[in-house]
Amino acid sequence: MHPVVIARWHEIVRSHDASALADLLADDVVFASPVVHTPQLGRALTLKYLGAALKVLNNGSFKYLNEWHGAHSAVLEFEATCEDILINGVDIVSWNDDQKITAFKVMVRPLKAINKLHELMARQLTAA
Repeated sequence: MHPVVIARWHEIVRSHDASALADLLADDVVFASPVVHTPQLGRALTLKYLGAALKVLNNGSFKYLNEWHGAHSAVLEFEATCEDILINGVDIVSWNDDQKITAFKVMVRPLKAINKLHELMARQLTAA
């Protein structure tokens, strides 16, 4: 059984409904990207990055492979193919007692996948 926050996250991914993200994020959420050196602070920046990631990665090939849950955290392993590059990664998600995400960290492998993700995310973020 998924924790409430993770069940809500899976529904957002399934529905492609980035508008539902705002209610899931704490005001002071921290987003850590595999291609941005410093953590991105706050709901607005996290919405921007997660919204772009939903468009780039959630392209029909995206799927979660494994999950590990703690009391207030989870690790979700995923894979997706973008422009013939297989991207394998994990979302590391933490939340508070109010069921709001307080930290969202994405880690990706291999290097060519990181480079492709950087290219596609930059394209998506500048278009937005």
